[in-house]
Amino acid sequence: MESNYSKWYHPYKPAKAYQKKVAYFSMEFGIDEALKIYSGGLGYLAGSHMRSAFELKQNMIGIGMLWKYGYYDQGRNDDQTLRVDFIEKNYNFLEDTGIVVNVQLHDNPNVKVKAYVLKPEIFGTVPVYLLTTDIPENDHLTRTVTNYLYDANELTRVSQSIVLGIGGSKVVEALGGADIYHLNEGHALPAFYYLKDQKVGKAHRVFTTHTPEKAGNTSRNAMHLNRCGFFGKTLTENALMKEIVDQDQINYTVSALRMAKISNAVSKLHAVVSNEMWKDFSGISKIIPITNAQNQKFWQDEELANAWKKRSGKAFKERKIALKKELFEEVLNQTGKIFDPKVLTMVWARRFAGYKRADLLLHDIKRFEKMINEADKPVQIIWAGKPYPHDFIGIEIFNYLVNYTKDKANLAVLNGYEMDLSMMLKKGSDVWLNTPRITREASGTSGMTAAMNGSVNVSINDGWMPEFEKDEENAFMLPELDHNLPVMEQDKMDADNLYEVLEKKVIPTYYKHTRKWQNIVFNAMDDVIPAFSSNRMAKDYYEKLYK
Repeated sequence: MESNYSKWYHPYKPAKAYQKKVAYFSMEFGIDEALKIYSGGLGYLAGSHMRSAFELKQNMIGIGMLWKYGYYDQGRNDDQTLRVDFIEKNYNFLEDTGIVVNVQLHDNPNVKVKAYVLKPEIFGTVPVYLLTTDIPENDHLTRTVTNYLYDANELTRVSQSIVLGIGGSKVVEALGGADIYHLNEGHALPAFYYLKDQKVGKAHRVFTTHTPEKAGNTSRNAMHLNRCGFFGKTLTENALMKEIVDQDQINYTVSALRMAKISNAVSKLHAVVSNEMWKDFSGISKIIPITNAQNQKFWQDEELANAWKKRSGKAFKERKIALKKELFEEVLNQTGKIFDPKVLTMVWARRFAGYKRADLLLHDIKRFEKMINEADKPVQIIWAGKPYPHDFIGIEIFNYLVNYTKDKANLAVLNGYEMDLSMMLKKGSDVWLNTPRITREASGTSGMTAAMNGSVNVSINDGWMPEFEKDEENAFMLPELDHNLPVMEQDKMDADNLYEVLEKKVIPTYYKHTRKWQNIVFNAMDDVIPAFSSNRMAKDYYEKLYK
């Protein structure tokens, strides 16, 4: 019997405003912790988008990858430092659609790509089709292509892009085709080359660029990509020359910007940065801002939300204490440290990357230790996050913090940073620290879900923050620096400013001006919802990108 999900299908009649059929391609989706096919922010964003598309009855589907080992499991070595574990995942709740398509990878013209579907009733999303090469029809090497999200092997990474882009496009064709093909970041770029070949015009192709970071704007040798089957066919030398930028390179972002009808950046500031970054490349599409957001229904604690709506400081405080106790059970379990729910608790939690500066607080150890040892104004600090498994700077910072905090009763580094722990940290913290080098954070959505749960942002004015912040009214902001200053100079100045803001404003307000603190918490909740809830974002995509 044919499955509903072997054709374009939704369990509802799409709403009038959202009739266009949209296929949304993303290398990762953070939908639920049980489905470990995400690494971090890009995935969380895509997952919230799929939830909001379902809530709004949009005519959208997701196209992603079924990673056999996920990203990685974050374990500990015997000295508590980071250990990278790869554990096979099985998902009995996914349905086999019966759809199998062919793609060419390198010299193999006959690679089979199978599509499973995450049905809407499982987690409350639009249908998400997940692709795998790990089936008996393929040889051993081909079966390993969908093993690891962001595989460290370059050839495998190229193959993953082909499977997602071309394999994904063929799956969409098998479902009946789409009106709009939306690439979330450049990973699925082969889709645009394939679609162009199938006479799917520019009017049907849109693109989201997510980061100013070099690692997020992949460049690879054009001849190499041609041999790999990246373009869906072998391009002639003349055709290849038209795609090349920077001597012999194909830049995924430049190519996607050129082939899209319209593109978007993920905050207003990021749109300015992106237009400046890519302005010298001919033929690129307009880059408009559609600021990232997160799903309120999924991320916000219901009891905190009720207390906020009623403006009940008492009910809010009682629930926050209960949530802190839940978080501190995890702290005790992992570190053997007993945290106090009455003490101001600050959290730094996101991907460990050098530019995000998890260790900024420790820039001046003497000043830091004086601040954390004030008997009348105690503080507790928790760090958590996953570096890329081959980001040795990120791993070194994580391990440095693990070793530094071992004998400090009020400092903890937590392991196993997945969606559930992320949620627990946002609900159980009083302060959410955000300390990237300015202009490097395109959006940064963790502070949004923290604010939804009454955790006050203490932040650099980067990414989404300029659209949200009112200093000392809904957040505490560090003074803005000139991003052209030498990195060491920026780090010293930002660290000094961070200590100043914490010592003179944040900590005294929490302990001595409790009514003002509560007002800041409620103001932040007012301002983050609905402006930074993903239902707003999902509407914006239909109105501004898919129109």
